[in-house]
Amino acid sequence: MFDLDELLEEYDRARAYTDMLWRDLPEAEVRWRPRPEFSPIGWHLGHQAAVAHFMVRNLTAAERSPAPDLEPMMDSANPEVHRGELPPLERIAGFRAAVGERVHFRLRDIDQKRVNAPEQLDVVGRHLLIALINHEYQHDQWICEVREAELGHGLPARPSSSRLTELDGYIVVVS
Repeated sequence: MFDLDELLEEYDRARAYTDMLWRDLPEAEVRWRPRPEFSPIGWHLGHQAAVAHFMVRNLTAAERSPAPDLEPMMDSANPEVHRGELPPLERIAGFRAAVGERVHFRLRDIDQKRVNAPEQLDVVGRHLLIALINHEYQHDQWICEVREAELGHGLPARPSSSRLTELDGYIVVVS
């Protein structure tokens, strides 16, 4: 089993790869929907962060969202037609950054035993990070497909690490 530092490194690698997939695109392409009922790349960016916040909040420590107004829009349980217009991309990027900082903060607390039930939360924290990493890459795969096939842009090199493997075309950490 990987330690929390290794998994935080993988989480950062996954988030950095996501940024490589969208930062060079014009805003119109990040907001573009391949089909009316499909989510734009920008939604996937916010969704990745919303899920990370939901999981950290619900599994390790209750805390307020850095952007509570964005969460209903970024929740996949809310049908596409009810999500509304995406906010500016810099707002989504700020949300992603704030959630990433909170993931690090909470998992560092767990790693340093500054929590109740430190041994139990250590196990939860590691599995939580694996789920967050794999979720990030799950949506990256969709972004890659749209970026390359629909928008005609090349793809950056896939991330490489001894902790990563590929299953069914998806990058994953396998515990």
